[in-house]
Amino acid sequence: MDLHLIPGAVATADERAAVDAALDGRHEAADSGRNRHLLLPALLAAQSRVGWISEGALNHICEILDVPPAEAYGVASFYALLSTRPRPARVVHVCDDIACLANGADALCADLERRIARAGTPADDGRSMWLRSPCLGQCERGPAAFFQLSGPQPSEWTLAAATVDEIRLGLEGRKPHTVEGSRRAEGGLRLLRRIGVADPTSLNDYRAHGGFAALRQALALGPERVIREVIDSNLVGRGGAAFPTGRKWEAVARAPVRPHYLVCNADESEPGTFKDRVLMEDDPFALVEAMTICGYATGCERGFVYIRGEYPLAAARVESAIGQARERGFVGSNVFGAGVRFEIEVRRGGGAYICGEETALFNSIEGRRGEPRNKPPFPVQVGLFGKPTVVNNVETLVNVIDIVTGGGAAFAAIGTAGSTGTKLFCVSGSVTAPGLYEVPFGATVRELIDLAGGVRNGRPLQAVLLGGAAGVFLSPEEIEMPLTFEGARAAGATIGSGVVMVFDDRVDLRQTVLRIAAFFRDESCGQCVPCRVGTVRQEEALHRIAAGKPIGSPAGEEALIEDLAQVMRDASICGLGQTASGAVQSALRKLRVFG
Repeated sequence: MDLHLIPGAVATADERAAVDAALDGRHEAADSGRNRHLLLPALLAAQSRVGWISEGALNHICEILDVPPAEAYGVASFYALLSTRPRPARVVHVCDDIACLANGADALCADLERRIARAGTPADDGRSMWLRSPCLGQCERGPAAFFQLSGPQPSEWTLAAATVDEIRLGLEGRKPHTVEGSRRAEGGLRLLRRIGVADPTSLNDYRAHGGFAALRQALALGPERVIREVIDSNLVGRGGAAFPTGRKWEAVARAPVRPHYLVCNADESEPGTFKDRVLMEDDPFALVEAMTICGYATGCERGFVYIRGEYPLAAARVESAIGQARERGFVGSNVFGAGVRFEIEVRRGGGAYICGEETALFNSIEGRRGEPRNKPPFPVQVGLFGKPTVVNNVETLVNVIDIVTGGGAAFAAIGTAGSTGTKLFCVSGSVTAPGLYEVPFGATVRELIDLAGGVRNGRPLQAVLLGGAAGVFLSPEEIEMPLTFEGARAAGATIGSGVVMVFDDRVDLRQTVLRIAAFFRDESCGQCVPCRVGTVRQEEALHRIAAGKPIGSPAGEEALIEDLAQVMRDASICGLGQTASGAVQSALRKLRVFG
């Protein structure tokens, strides 16, 4: 390819070394984009060394990967964790999204403004800066902060619950203490049975708690029988779409086109969601085992775990688990000596909610902007790199271990006929014991709140946000709703990714709804007009109502929001635009948040 590089832009020795180290042995000879899938890892490497992506670093990356600089810049400028402008080497992202907002994020940000600098402005020493951030996936222990410290030995970590003093320490390069999240559950655990029991860094300890027995059994059963058990289990996706997992696996297994790919979608960025983070941090070998079972059953020889960029510990734990499993022959060129080949690679995101949409995730891995693709064709036909692809999230995959060992029928006997198995729920907000809870499908919202200790300090319940920012608000009168897919549909709600965010009477729901609208406005990729314009107009109308300055009347503004919602649902390319109005509309209709 005849590249037109940025004139006069030359990478520094540090930038070149960082990029070269990240790509060492991973790229082929330049050949018109065959290396493009390494673009995001290269950009992340350059940023981690100097704190931003210079034109010189961009030129160097483009020369190695044979990618036009204009296209590479489009990718670099797409992600919130990357910067194409100079900025300090020490940056902290402070969450001000809905869960942290209910737990003091506004006061924390105000203190940071007074004691450090305005958001987005370098501190007096010129070496540090803080930024406001959307949800960081630490909702059970907010307010949260995510640190990016660049340099010869770059480091990233998350702090929760964060204070101004601890943030200052972090910006000085001193890692503050780490607070473990509250992780609780009821008896009869399946997905969480090893959490807090087995050492997540030890393969031997995982095996001592039953690890890799399911993989050995799967190899004995054979691919068709494994898929049959998954079909019989009636397992559906746990990321929100609830598509039958067995049907997806079967479609890819039967696809004549080769190779097949497996992608684990671990880019959980829905505000209020943290279940996949807990599984990856505290039971990473289970994910490795489940992915290997899936790869074997569906004829995939390569799998990718796409982990959101704000989860450094999860990425480190999963990479370590893959490495240990490879050394023992549980992953790699000859799994268990059975002649089965399956490799797993971790890819980290750059900070984009939209990359949780499966086709946007494919584009991100392929080195393109994380924008959704039109469907059909569907991923089982044309997915990653244009090949048949299985896409499941972490929770969905980890369920497969029990399905293989116990049988699909036994799994289907748990929960209800339409919602089988157990479900992980992320309970946060105004509850006594926020955390991750596992219950069989069929428990009610009230029962889940009671498991979390009830509303904190005995305060009155104002509302519950079910399903996250893309979900709906429930009134106190609706919390007897059973937590099943069919129960949610009947109530006009959605379980989504398993968010149950509780708000007591002291939470300003107006502020919460406005933050949800701002979230979708910011996170829209901008590719399609209904979402790009609709999310902006929705937020503008809400602000006019909140300020008491409607165009016409409040009723007219609400009618406008209804019209915008209909257009976004009908005409948006992906689920972001289609669900961007759900919580807003429920707050307006049921809770009368704006009067």
